Amino acid sequence: MYDYINGKFSYKNSSAKGNFATVETGGGVGYLFEIMARDYANLPEVGENLKMFSVLIHREDKMSLCGFLKREDRDIFNILTSVSGVGSKMALTLLDSFEVSDLVGFVLDENHRELTRAKGVGPKLAQKIILELKDKLTSYKGENVTTTSSSGVTVPKSQNIEDAQMVLLSLGYEKDEVATALTKSVAKLSKDAPAEDILKDSLRILSL
Repeated sequence: MYDYINGKFSYKNSSAKGNFATVETGGGVGYLFEIMARDYANLPEVGENLKMFSVLIHREDKMSLCGFLKREDRDIFNILTSVSGVGSKMALTLLDSFEVSDLVGFVLDENHRELTRAKGVGPKLAQKIILELKDKLTSYKGENVTTTSSSGVTVPKSQNIEDAQMVLLSLGYEKDEVATALTKSVAKLSKDAPAEDILKDSLRILSL
């Protein structure tokens, strides 16, 4: 099982069947991924580097790949597809309909009405998602989100974020303002961005 595939972006296609992108590796092999519409809109130019976090979908009649620009989207996709009745298409639709933090929040708050805003999700499926995923997403949130301020501001957890946070605190910034700056920076760059980029963007935010 591949965690991700890193190569050159070589092809994209959007149709009624879905959104697709191909990553070509150094060995000349092209991997075709089905992706979210949101990721499709953020693909680089053809020929540029593209890192795709991957999931292998194994059905009786075929095997395919789903890909994600962000690791957290891939992780939530895997959790969503553990629900009986939620296949890869529905999981992609849910991720396209909501930010990960909102989606997790709807499940933890048992807000089935918000979930039904996603295309194809009726009340019964929304309640089933909540019933089967609440415990799993509680664990996921605990592992991937850290409360870093007394005001309750939360920041996604990663080593790069923690490194940037340590530098900002060592510069004398207050914990609350560091948490706010990191949250805004990560929302813009993603939690997998290099620590230097997160630090620079956070310093820019703090200087405003």
